[in-house]
Amino acid sequence: MIKILGYGSGNVRAITNIYSRLNIPCEVAQASDELETADKIIVPGVGAFDLVMSRLSDSGMLETLNRRVLEDRVPVLGVCVGMQVMGASSDEGELPGLGWIDGRVRGMDVSGLSHKPKLPHMGWNSIAPRQPFDILSGVDPERGFYFLHSFCFDCTHDENVLATATYGQEFSAAIVRDNIFGFQFHPEKSHSNGIAIFKNFAGF
Repeated sequence: MIKILGYGSGNVRAITNIYSRLNIPCEVAQASDELETADKIIVPGVGAFDLVMSRLSDSGMLETLNRRVLEDRVPVLGVCVGMQVMGASSDEGELPGLGWIDGRVRGMDVSGLSHKPKLPHMGWNSIAPRQPFDILSGVDPERGFYFLHSFCFDCTHDENVLATATYGQEFSAAIVRDNIFGFQFHPEKSHSNGIAIFKNFAGF
């Protein structure tokens, strides 16, 4: 069963609606014991890094989440800030992240453009896949995905970069490590490309 973390952050209903249309069962987990039966986990996220980490901690699910992902190796998918908290820390806050993937979240640098774009980076952007993972099967990279962020994940190791995008700078649009996947964009707002991501994840 796919379990979506219901800890007070992220577009939970949009994700459940996509799986409902795909006729793929999913549930919203709001307590630690509900994660015990998960064979896949989705960590949505909207807002600031410290707020998301605080809500994860306050939910009472953090210890179980870490064990299920790191020890039981349950596939997990993080969205936007749900991806960013997979790192060690963030320029945006002071709290430590989950530390699942080596790297730090940094403020975006748009100084290299002749005309500076506005932040946050908001809207559709193409991506450039770096690795041939099945989770990107059926995705049109040129059409891309919907982004909404001012910070990006700086991976320590290149092998953890699944795809990049460019907005003032090249940045990690998707990251990966073993059973762990993170997406800076919002698949739940990205129409057919986003639906493909969620469908592929369900098939793992």
